[in-house]
Amino acid sequence: MAPKSWAENLSSKRQYDVKPVAKDMAGMKQGQLMLITSPQIMNAFIKEIPVGESIDMKTLRSQLAAKYDAEVCCPITSGIHLRVVAEAAYEEYCKAGTTKDITPFWRAINSKSPTIKKLTFDPEFVYKQRNLEGLES
Repeated sequence: MAPKSWAENLSSKRQYDVKPVAKDMAGMKQGQLMLITSPQIMNAFIKEIPVGESIDMKTLRSQLAAKYDAEVCCPITSGIHLRVVAEAAYEEYCKAGTTKDITPFWRAINSKSPTIKKLTFDPEFVYKQRNLEGLES
């Protein structure tokens, strides 16, 4: 069986969950309500970031958690789903040849983001899009 495309991963039926943190980890305290996001939630959130604005992962996670009545947002699934969003958007860019209708993931990824090192495509694409919007690379 062939591996799923990034677009298929993005459109998966995975549901988000909010549950207590099992033990202290990654700056989260046991018992805090934690959002475990989904690729669709991450995609929708990033689509709402206005042109010319960017967000760091800490702020993104904090805002997502608040939106879903949680205290914190899982850093592991957030990073994974940000990558799924970026890879799926880049796949679409490669097909369409334009960034017009893709999710502007470069507003949530910069040169210091751990995700940038994991992308399957050249990070120069991210830097170019950020520069076009006047964002720091």
